[in-house]
Amino acid sequence: MQQKQIFIGNILFIACCGFYLAWWLLTFKTYTESVAMRTGWLLIPASFTGLAGVVLILNGILAKAPAARLIPAGYILWGGIAAFIVLLAVTVWIFKRPATSELVLIVGWGMLALAEIDALFGAGLFSHKLSAGFFAVICAASVISLICYILYYRLDSRAGYIDGMIPLLLAASVMAGISCFMAFDAVL
Repeated sequence: MQQKQIFIGNILFIACCGFYLAWWLLTFKTYTESVAMRTGWLLIPASFTGLAGVVLILNGILAKAPAARLIPAGYILWGGIAAFIVLLAVTVWIFKRPATSELVLIVGWGMLALAEIDALFGAGLFSHKLSAGFFAVICAASVISLICYILYYRLDSRAGYIDGMIPLLLAASVMAGISCFMAFDAVL
């Protein structure tokens, strides 16, 4: 049951990224108010699938105490909170970037993905090597997403348009990769 909740949660999270990406592609390619009004409905399924995905993933993570851990759960939680506070200060004061909800989403996704891998390792579904590999991929995707976050307001409209897609594509790709390994393991 734990793996099934995580797997379905990942699929919903990928759908969320897909809806949000569709909205981004349509709205910001040739931004006008009329396009924004016609495409805003895409944010509704993005919100529902994202929230449902996160709830299912968290339920799956918390469903059963893991037999083993790569990282203590408190490190992920408190490390994520500390990282958010530091990144908020650094991006606002040093990089002069306005604070937006995307920072919460990037840090929150990173924490969720790390906790998910830790739970899959603890359930014996992922090996130590595979889990460590996903930890590295999640950290790299988070850093790249943060770079995109910092650069967004410094770029012209075309570069910003592309820059805004990168974190969505990374998050969806990582969750798809995790899901593929879960499905492959279930087949064996």
